[in-house]
Amino acid sequence: MVKPSNTLVLIWTLAAIVVAAVNGDDAAAATPTTICNVKVTELAECIPAITGKSPPGPTKKCCSVMRKTNLRCLCDYKSEFTKFGVDPKNAMALPKKCGLKLPREC
Repeated sequence: MVKPSNTLVLIWTLAAIVVAAVNGDDAAAATPTTICNVKVTELAECIPAITGKSPPGPTKKCCSVMRKTNLRCLCDYKSEFTKFGVDPKNAMALPKKCGLKLPREC
């Protein structure tokens, strides 16, 4: 069985590769280490808070990661979440649960 933290790293890595490929980025062949200004391994802190039908609230560590995240960039990934088994509603609710506001156009 895959641990939730490993699942998030996989999800974010795959999402970054897809976005890079869509954008024609030469880095698509390389595994990304950061997404939206945050290390992929740090984003793993938030997997429990965005997966499942009724995910638990985010941890303090997850919210610390969210504070460093470029939220406009996160909005750009919204359409990609379902491809990796993440409900976009859960993912986009995370910043608010951490006391942050998403950009209006998100």
